[in-house]
Amino acid sequence: MQGQQQQQAYDRGITIFSPDGRLYQVEYAREAVKRGTASIGVRTADGVVLAVDKRVPSPLLEDSSVEKIHKADDHVGIASAGHVADARQLIDFARRQAQVNQLRYGEPIGVEGLTKEITDHIQQYTQVGGARPFGVALIVGGIENGEPRLFETDPSGTPYEWQALAVGADRGELQTYLEDNYDEEADLAGGIALALDALASVNDGSLLPKELGLATVDVETEQFDMYDEERIEAELEENDLLDDGEDDESDEDGEE
Repeated sequence: MQGQQQQQAYDRGITIFSPDGRLYQVEYAREAVKRGTASIGVRTADGVVLAVDKRVPSPLLEDSSVEKIHKADDHVGIASAGHVADARQLIDFARRQAQVNQLRYGEPIGVEGLTKEITDHIQQYTQVGGARPFGVALIVGGIENGEPRLFETDPSGTPYEWQALAVGADRGELQTYLEDNYDEEADLAGGIALALDALASVNDGSLLPKELGLATVDVETEQFDMYDEERIEAELEENDLLDDGEDDESDEDGEE
């Protein structure tokens, strides 16, 4: 009981460290990320793949209104997991930074530079009183100087670079699957197959096109390419992952 009271004394303000050096509000923000449906990023020799689980909470909701993959610039895509509203704020910030860089320097912003701009912005909300951290994690993928790059942003404001990663629900299982099956030499098609296989591994081995989001940024064109439902269905059929049934499961509280 005493330990709980001590924790409550330190988790009410984002600017206060607990005696053991923890920021409880940041840890709670990470828990919010875990409540969102999964997002996956895979870096291949030919480009970057972003795949997301975007199950809708009601059959009356328009599938197209559920957005978990966003175009930040022509050469950069971002996938999210966690609070939708927080994600949209960070996506808008990323787009502004990309535009400012283009106007100021006359060249596209680097993927690493953009990620660090985002995480610097996130970090400010971990040390300002009267504000809360962003309850969302982002996967930032794109092409920089002809090379694919893939980064994660954390609610603490820390950027991490990955070859493949998962954020959101079932992260532990998904990350284990990616670690066991990742191939550095895989092409873009192989990266798509790995991402879809990973999502299927925590969804009874099959997937529905309307409940997925998929996008790529390939090295050759350096262009963000969002897949529509028909193309996603074709990828699922090619990888023998297409589910003909219906899934009524849903998420609550605005997490995706």
